[in-house]
Amino acid sequence: MASNEINLKNYRSKKFQFHHCLNFLQKAGQTEFGNHFKIHEADHEILFKILAYFYEDEEICSDNNISLRKGLLLTGPVGCGKTKLMMLFRHFLHKVHKYSVKSTRDIAYEFMEHGFSVINKYSKAHLQRYQDQLVPKTLCLDDLGLESTIKHFGNETNTIAEILLNRYHLFTTRA
Repeated sequence: MASNEINLKNYRSKKFQFHHCLNFLQKAGQTEFGNHFKIHEADHEILFKILAYFYEDEEICSDNNISLRKGLLLTGPVGCGKTKLMMLFRHFLHKVHKYSVKSTRDIAYEFMEHGFSVINKYSKAHLQRYQDQLVPKTLCLDDLGLESTIKHFGNETNTIAEILLNRYHLFTTRA
């Protein structure tokens, strides 16, 4: 047995086959980002937990203190692959759950150019119909915390904070 197979025995789910997901991530990563893309064994545990979250595996999530009613926050050093992984994880989701990956700096600059309509664009107007309800579309914010407080015609605001607060309000009032 290869060492990979032995370690994968620790990662069991009734909702997905982890080794198939790893193989898919590896191949899709190489296709999208080049042959240098590699899934490291040290990342298997976190990848397993993220897959459990996306597949809504309640048992695994409960065992690992992961709430399915909350979002994900990935942290790590610059260049470790967080954004690339989030781009790849979209492939595992039904189209209604697919999310866009948007740089917070790009959103802040968009606010500088277009004003407060941008806050509405990513919060109140960022809805979709799901199971006969309007729910906020999932949004992956890249480089959270690196954006600047931006001015639009003298009005200074923390664009991302406003978007997050609006989205939280939408989530709690529709839950």
